[in-house]
Amino acid sequence: MSNAAPVRFLDRATPPHISTLILMAGMSALVMNIFVPSLNAMADWFQADYGLVQLSVSGYLLMNAILQIFIGPMSDKMGRRPIILWGTAIFLLATLGCLLATDIYVFLMFRMAQATIVVAMVLSRAVVRDLYPPDEAASRIGYVTMGMSVVPMLAPVAGGALAEAFGWQSNFWVMFLFGAALLWLCWQDLGETAAKSGLTLGQQFREYPELLTSPRFWGYALACAFSSGAFFSYVGGASFVGSEVFNLSPTVLGLYFGAPAVGYFLGNWVSGTYSARVGINRMILWGGFIILVGMALSMMIFALDMGSALTFFGFMTFVGFGNGMTIPNATAGALSVRPHLAGTASGLAGAIMLLGGAAMSSLAGALLAPETGAWPLLWLMLLSAVTSIMAILLVIRREKRLAGLDLA
Repeated sequence: MSNAAPVRFLDRATPPHISTLILMAGMSALVMNIFVPSLNAMADWFQADYGLVQLSVSGYLLMNAILQIFIGPMSDKMGRRPIILWGTAIFLLATLGCLLATDIYVFLMFRMAQATIVVAMVLSRAVVRDLYPPDEAASRIGYVTMGMSVVPMLAPVAGGALAEAFGWQSNFWVMFLFGAALLWLCWQDLGETAAKSGLTLGQQFREYPELLTSPRFWGYALACAFSSGAFFSYVGGASFVGSEVFNLSPTVLGLYFGAPAVGYFLGNWVSGTYSARVGINRMILWGGFIILVGMALSMMIFALDMGSALTFFGFMTFVGFGNGMTIPNATAGALSVRPHLAGTASGLAGAIMLLGGAAMSSLAGALLAPETGAWPLLWLMLLSAVTSIMAILLVIRREKRLAGLDLA
């Protein structure tokens, strides 16, 4: 749909309001981040090993990736609205289960079920692509992710304060309240934006090869995965670098740790403002180069023996900035390769990004040691940026070959 109807808030006969899309996109990040400062307290409360309680983070990420593979085809078959409403309702029930659990294994079971909230994030992007052409969709996705980018900055701080004052359960009550607000908002404001495919669910899943055999889909998906892989590498290694290399206290490390989120906010603003004019491919390419330049400058500073916590974390704003330009545009590109499979493409691209990012995060943690300093992490992030640039260059080359042809 190239010309969407005027937006009227809480009128599902018109396109959803930007605030609805922002809350949809931000819920998954809130559910992921807000309770992390409470993990030690939760281990004490459940009388369980910390490593077991930590599965509430890694297991949740894995379940997110698995669900994204199924969410897209289901939404293309049954529509965006029912999948979002049912997924959010299941999330609310799972959250109550987490609150009532007195056994760690029961808690983890309900925690995994909470991952159904990922439907809101995945399908918020598909909804945008349903309503707008590729370049404008990238701008809209940029604004949505710009609005939600503050969640990773604020949620852990708020969650830690709430847990200290009222116990770890308060974080899950916040999740429940926001989830209930999201369910009501989607019911009132979000109409159906996609034409149902008319295929059976089995036939819908058999549409995956149409995406998996598209070089452009893979180019966009890998550009997104490796660009975000630089950030996931940071998540996996920055805490080690901050504490072991620079001897930062947890409080100071927490302040530094949010540097990429600042850049991400700005990068999403650039995407929202310029993607429709500049084009998604150039925005992705520039985003990759920004990450590359940031990492190259940081490595040069370290090579000159001038590296410090300020320079290390300061240059990480380049990573956030580059991702803010790359992710919305690469997502819009992946969804545009086969517009009739936008939901499927959103889920598959998201799963590729999340699984790749998890692997990069684990690799960063495995490579770092006291004697290596920050070098393995910097190299890994640099190589991620290079690979992201190579992926989008292949897309650009492919599109030049197909100029004037209705092929992908």
